Order: sequence, then C-alpha cells, then structure tokens
Amino acid sequence: MKTFLLLFTLMTTPISLIQTPKTGFDKERCVFIKQQSSSGLKETPLYGKVKVVEYFADFKVQIVSSFPDLRVKSCHFASSCGEWEFVESFPDFTVQFVEYFPDFTIQFED
Repeated sequence: MKTFLLLFTLMTTPISLIQTPKTGFDKERCVFIKQQSSSGLKETPLYGKVKVVEYFADFKVQIVSSFPDLRVKSCHFASSCGEWEFVESFPDFTVQFVEYFPDFTIQFED
C-alpha cells in the first residue's frame, strides 16, 4: 500500500515541483537567479542602480548587437525591466563587461 501511495504521489506531482530550481536569467520576471553557497538561491532584479567594475562583479555581461537576453536603457529613476541608472556609489548590483563567457547578454537602446 505504501508503494502504491508513493507511486501515485510521484505520478500526480507536477514536474516543476520535482525539478531543481534553475539558475540564470529569467526573462519573464526580469531577474537573475544565482546559487548561493549555503543560503539557497538569490534573485537580483535587473533594473535599478548599476555600477560598472573591472573585478568581482555580481554579473559578467557581454554587449551584443543582435539577439540580446536583455535590452538595456540608460535612464534616471530606473524602475522597470532593463532600465539601468549608472552610478558610482550605492549600486543595486555591479556588472563587468566581458567578451567571453557572460552570465547574460545585453543590447543598449537609444
């Protein structure tokens, strides 16, 4: 009977609950999900105040001219997906521009 209940539970459980959470860029929610060492997953919204650094960035980003993961618009008071306000202090997250092996790709809009 226990075997039957276990099989029934596994067969009726949605696959999304069984799979491990994905890390990476989530376009639908405009967040980047990273695995933390002990605390699980960390979600960072991809809008707000951004600081460009050369080392130890939160995200490695590649600038492309077509088919980006995220279209970025530079503006003041960034509050929606892809709107970045470039700052020198108190950023929401930091980025490093790279040529190879990015976390995600961006394209700047006018």
